[in-house]
Amino acid sequence: MSNLQIAKLLRSVAAALELSGGDNRFRIIAYQRAADAIEHASSEVKDLWDDGKLKELAGVGEGIAGSLDELFRTGKIKHFESILKPFPPALFELMEVSGIGPKTALKFCKELGITKAHSAISELLKAAKKGRIDGRFIKAIQEYQGRSRRLLLDVAQTISDSIVDWMRKNPLVLQINTLGSLRRQASTVGDIDIAVASDHPKEVIEHFTKYPQKSRVLEAGEHTASLILPNEYQVDLMVQPETAYGALLQHFTGSKHHNIALREYALKKGYSLSEYGIKQTSPSLKLREGRGVSYEFPTEEKFYNFLGLDWIPPELREGENEIELAKTHKLPKLIELADIKGDLQIHSNLDVEPSHDLGVSSISELATIASKLGYEYIGLTEHNPAVSGHTQAQIMDLIKRKSSAIEQFNSSRIINVFNGLEIDIQPNGKRALPDSCLDLLDYACVAIHSSFQASRAQMTDRVLSAMDHPKVKFFAHPTARLLGQREGVELDWDRIFDFCVKHNKWLEIDGWPNRLDLPDVIAKDAIKHGVRLVVDTDSHAAGQLVYMRYGVSVARRAAATKRDIINTHSLKEVISCLSQ
Repeated sequence: MSNLQIAKLLRSVAAALELSGGDNRFRIIAYQRAADAIEHASSEVKDLWDDGKLKELAGVGEGIAGSLDELFRTGKIKHFESILKPFPPALFELMEVSGIGPKTALKFCKELGITKAHSAISELLKAAKKGRIDGRFIKAIQEYQGRSRRLLLDVAQTISDSIVDWMRKNPLVLQINTLGSLRRQASTVGDIDIAVASDHPKEVIEHFTKYPQKSRVLEAGEHTASLILPNEYQVDLMVQPETAYGALLQHFTGSKHHNIALREYALKKGYSLSEYGIKQTSPSLKLREGRGVSYEFPTEEKFYNFLGLDWIPPELREGENEIELAKTHKLPKLIELADIKGDLQIHSNLDVEPSHDLGVSSISELATIASKLGYEYIGLTEHNPAVSGHTQAQIMDLIKRKSSAIEQFNSSRIINVFNGLEIDIQPNGKRALPDSCLDLLDYACVAIHSSFQASRAQMTDRVLSAMDHPKVKFFAHPTARLLGQREGVELDWDRIFDFCVKHNKWLEIDGWPNRLDLPDVIAKDAIKHGVRLVVDTDSHAAGQLVYMRYGVSVARRAAATKRDIINTHSLKEVISCLSQ
């Protein structure tokens, strides 16, 4: 059984448990997390089992490891079979379509009589076209049928980092870079392509094909090679002499729109571009080498400079106005990861009996990691206490206990910890926390976690109402999107921007890999309107603080500079910002 098949099996079990009701919510989450870990594992799970290392796979606990042991020994898992038996096989296929969860899938199976897995998607599409279900599913089904497997940025980055580290062990590798949407740090990545500068392509390709975590070698030529990984992801390698490496890097980084614009710009100057270099096309240009001679470039900087342009960061290469800015030396100095001074959206294990998703790490664990990252401060923003089952007095007591724990920790002065909270925006626009509790906090952020189908105007009114309090400083993961799972909500961004500027509110770029929210396009518009942003990780465990790199990538794609981001400020400056 492949990693992908095992991951799908675990997700099916999680769905069946959810539909059965009464099962421990954390057990369901454990199956979902194990599925993610296995799908993205760089080694075959069967190989890990053979080596007795299955329990070393992050995200796979003892119970699931025991079930997988049974699978590899016997070919089946009796417990799983009993869990899945009450449900039609089609249900688990329908869940592959974006926007269809377990409950909706089961509803479609019952109402439409869909039972067989192999025909489930086509039957659902027929039903949608006949108007038997909401027509909005047609697009999602068609996208599923035609889509390639796009990777979340962090998955693609983790895979490429491992391969790049392996390639750097070979001294014949002089330069190495990722290419395409991965190098441009897009939120999802279609292909993993890697470029190497070397005068010894044969030896470099041979080293590449020996990558320990490969499943098989798909192709190995003179200058290119392809590997298939255990999760069926493909990785392609291109090798070019160092003298011409800059052109290769530029050409295959893209984007398509950037390259088209750059070619048009070059043609006006009498040049044509390719992955090998730049060629003179105009006879009117009096250059020493003469017409038709190619110019090679060992670096991208030299490539762009030859055309009279400043080097353009990959994140900005989207075919907008970056060439004009590079021509006039007006490219922004983009924010760097090293500019970040703290993280203001972190969930600890301080149990405020939250509405959902309690963190797993202590204040001390989070502060230790943050300190190693060079941060001056962090903000703990557990979800608000669950509204149901708590009186206002009980909620107040929970917030007081959290405040006391933070005050006690801050006396150690390891790092400054702010007392924050992430508050649900209710459907009526009210905050899921009594206003009296806000006085106990340093700040709060608000977020949408339910009722995603309201109209654009209604949703905007809802958000603005929730933000209208002095202690609410920013709007967290504002579109509420989940990449590959849920589209973002519709909002009137001009109204949101105007409100933020007028009332000194911020918008968050959430670095959690399946959110990356605000999306870069909206973040860019926010900056143009004068809205300040905060880049956070939304971490629920200390090890997730490293997700800041992905939030910064979004900010860079939005052309954000250091001054646009609140948490590039010092502790003293942030304290001042929070008091405004």
